[in-house]
Amino acid sequence: MLIGLGITLEPFPLTAFILVLTAERGTRKGLAFILGWLACLVVVIAAVILATGNSPPKPQTVPSDAALAVKIAAGVVLIGIAARQQRRRGQPRKPPAWTGRLDRLPLLSVAGLAAFLQPWTLVAAGAATVVNAKLATAGDWLTLVLFCLLATSSFLYLELYAVFAGAKADERLQRLRGWLDAHQDQAIIAICLLLGLWLAGKSIYLLVS
Repeated sequence: MLIGLGITLEPFPLTAFILVLTAERGTRKGLAFILGWLACLVVVIAAVILATGNSPPKPQTVPSDAALAVKIAAGVVLIGIAARQQRRRGQPRKPPAWTGRLDRLPLLSVAGLAAFLQPWTLVAAGAATVVNAKLATAGDWLTLVLFCLLATSSFLYLELYAVFAGAKADERLQRLRGWLDAHQDQAIIAICLLLGLWLAGKSIYLLVS
């Protein structure tokens, strides 16, 4: 659940999604973005479950240690991202080239953009966690569904808001985008540092104990 929360609160994909919503045919493109985002998560989880055969490895075996090593690596990468963001804090950022083409992007390309913008380090950590899952009850499946929904919850909320708020949505979404731009560095540093320390610390403890 912590990994899912980190995925949904990543500021850069959130800013990109706001740009998608405020583009031409924004709500349709927002839906395509959400479907592409969810499809990525489902494909990754399904691949892990197929690879393990729905049979988690026993503790202190090579597959189990490999999953912990992946989480340690993900934690170290996240800590490195936080350190780099701290060094670059306050520096001007050039907007990506694709932001100027959103009005012309077809829906399939918007779905592909969602896959491209996934925080893959966190997704890899989530996949390594799923390695230890055995889906034997409805509660186990519900946990995976909740993970996917939690990792998409910020986009779902903004999409519903854009649909039901009508003309008011654009102005408020632009204000939210401005707030995210102003606080992006702090958010990235906090999310990456906290999750990185948690992933690396807990996985190292499990590996050596």
